[in-house]
Amino acid sequence: MIYGYARVSSTDQNLDRQLRMLREYISDDRFIITDKASGKDFNRKGYNSLVGTAETAPMLHSGDMLIITSLDRLGRNYKEIRDQWQHITYNLEADIKVLDMPLLDTSKSSDSLDKRFIIDLVLQILSYTAEKERENILKRQQQGIEAAKASGKYLGRPKANFPENWENIYN
Repeated sequence: MIYGYARVSSTDQNLDRQLRMLREYISDDRFIITDKASGKDFNRKGYNSLVGTAETAPMLHSGDMLIITSLDRLGRNYKEIRDQWQHITYNLEADIKVLDMPLLDTSKSSDSLDKRFIIDLVLQILSYTAEKERENILKRQQQGIEAAKASGKYLGRPKANFPENWENIYN
């Protein structure tokens, strides 16, 4: 079986670009699993249906293929990306193919120690980069909030204006 996995970080983001890419390899949308959740961890309903949990069996089995468009769509946590990669490729014995990084295709390298080594190196570099980008996004977001506050912009819900006799009416 060939499965696809697509993820965006929030509900207002769009999966269309990833779905279009995955449909070149998977004709039945039932085999494309999606999440609209942060990549900071792997506590995601769709993803967990693929790899299983303590309570559920995984959809992925030995010989299956998981296709993702980009490694950062899998996640943005360095250690957890590596752990999940190992879980899928060694424990579940399924293959992974990352479309925007042809080196990350375990179906073409299972026989060769050299190819596995190169995949592991590239995986470590890219998972580091994915987590670093998440840290930078959070840092830039915080800097933007601080700059807005410093310039006097009010963030959040507007303060409510109550009539002068509010306390008496409320009580």
